[in-house]
Amino acid sequence: MESAADCDLAIEFRDVSYTAPTGQRVLSRLSLQVGRGETLVLLGRSGSGKTTTLKLVNRLLSPSSGEIRVNGVADADVIRLRRGIGYVIQDGGLFPHFTVERNIALVPTLEGWPSERIRVQVRELLQVVGLDEELASRYPRQLSGGQRQRVGVARALAADPPILLMDEPFGALDPLTRDELQREFLALQEKMSKTVVFVTHDLREALRIGSRIALMENGRVVVVLSPDEFLRSTQPLAAAYMRAFDAGPTSDRSAS
Repeated sequence: MESAADCDLAIEFRDVSYTAPTGQRVLSRLSLQVGRGETLVLLGRSGSGKTTTLKLVNRLLSPSSGEIRVNGVADADVIRLRRGIGYVIQDGGLFPHFTVERNIALVPTLEGWPSERIRVQVRELLQVVGLDEELASRYPRQLSGGQRQRVGVARALAADPPILLMDEPFGALDPLTRDELQREFLALQEKMSKTVVFVTHDLREALRIGSRIALMENGRVVVVLSPDEFLRSTQPLAAAYMRAFDAGPTSDRSAS
């Protein structure tokens, strides 16, 4: 029987390890919890295991050992699991031969939604992510990087999934567009209260976006802290990140 605390968890890693087909150990005995409605940021340098951790949630990868529970279930049907999780990657990950409308409509179409409901949902989501309806008939190659990323977010939200996985979604954008999309993400999250796992190597982004920050190194979680706790932390790796990014108590997380 689940406890009240278990019911408040959207995602839970229980002693999870992952070894790549090459034999490389990527994750080692990872235990991590993500509460409903929070944004957990996975922060770390390249090769620390952030993206692997993300892909284990929607079963793009399977753990070598341990257990991953999503909404309290460890062995859910993979197709049903993935349709309940939005997934956003760099540059949107759009299908180049699909129009914007068809990209956004992908999961609702697979779910068998009526065409009119899909059309309305696509129009509403274009507004939500700040895009003009006239872009619906365009192809990804006809969009800017920021527009493609907005379409990627709209597609992830199309079937109203309770969980979003975001793998460095703003990492390839210019600083101004990145700042703009971070602001829009915070506004969306305040309105929708999704459970979000957000991967980044940028401490400033982590401090701005996250409810909590899980700092990773060599396939392990070193520490999990709120942004305010991270800024005050004396943990050596956390302190090294703050020095590298020149972050400190004067950092303005609320600049949104």
